[in-house]
Amino acid sequence: MVLHPLFGHREARSRLAAAFRSRRLPQVLLVTGPVGIGKQRFALWLAQLLLCEAPTEEPCGRCRACRRVLDLGHPDLHWFIPIARPKAGEPDRQVEEAAELLAEALSARRERPFSEPGDGMGFHPIASVRLLLRRAGLTPVEGARKVFVVGEADRLVPQESNPEAANALLKFLEEPPLDTWVVLTTTEAERVLPTIRSRVVPVRLSRLPDVEVRAFVEAVIRPAGEEAIAALVRLADGAVGGLAGDGEAGSERGSRAVTEARAFLASLEHGPGGRLERALRQLPWSARGGFTELLDAVARELSEQARTAASRDRVESVAEALHRVATAREEAQRNVNPQLLLADLANELAEVL
Repeated sequence: MVLHPLFGHREARSRLAAAFRSRRLPQVLLVTGPVGIGKQRFALWLAQLLLCEAPTEEPCGRCRACRRVLDLGHPDLHWFIPIARPKAGEPDRQVEEAAELLAEALSARRERPFSEPGDGMGFHPIASVRLLLRRAGLTPVEGARKVFVVGEADRLVPQESNPEAANALLKFLEEPPLDTWVVLTTTEAERVLPTIRSRVVPVRLSRLPDVEVRAFVEAVIRPAGEEAIAALVRLADGAVGGLAGDGEAGSERGSRAVTEARAFLASLEHGPGGRLERALRQLPWSARGGFTELLDAVARELSEQARTAASRDRVESVAEALHRVATAREEAQRNVNPQLLLADLANELAEVL
């Protein structure tokens, strides 16, 4: 299965394509923006542009290089995503294990591009850093360039153990080989280590307009009927990642998150006991997986309340609630028990709403 087309972000695409044509495209970019708007898909589009055999304002989409990028099989495209910590003891064996874990993850994405989120405990360990540096030192296999995409770069922790590897990574980002481009992605630039941020050129992406979300829904999810399409466009709120799935599965997963979010918000009216009971039903160690889906759905529900609020006071209280949810989502990226985090959030929202 190949990746779906990239929807939206046309201004950023046009700007970067023009820079590429004029040979002024920065070699190290940091793509940032809200959750679910397609930052990693945008990075892969940029990889396709760099590797395309006949690029114009967009990758041609027809050449062998474009097709191999879309099926995640191009040998000069290196996509690094968070993985579990390698269990091997020897550094060289850790690098081999990291390569195996990444290969397994990419194989799963070839079969199901809209894969379920993991348990959230993955990161970019020092073994991944060493693997990246090894591959960066090789010449391109097929074309004139090689491209590294580092998803969720805020989980890149080069200082974890080996300062030599950390310094080598920073030097690589500061002066990459002439045939190499690096695209890092993250929800917020502030989450990335300052030593890395100082060496990248930021590219900020925004939420998609409804017309682009609708195009995604019609082309990728393909629900039955206008009512279902309109409902999914509203649910997305400019971020199609929350709708990702194979056909009805994506709609079902999004609907489940909405149901859980509404149940959570309803529990705010049931007193401390009801709020605690709901928090204890949350799986204890899924902080960056299903738990963040729940928080994103809560934020969308609150955003809808803000749009339909009848008074300024209500808008302000919902805005404060959204701020509390965003703070909780930041905490969810750390090693925090979701049950405790959800219990605290419920009490905070009960106070402000």
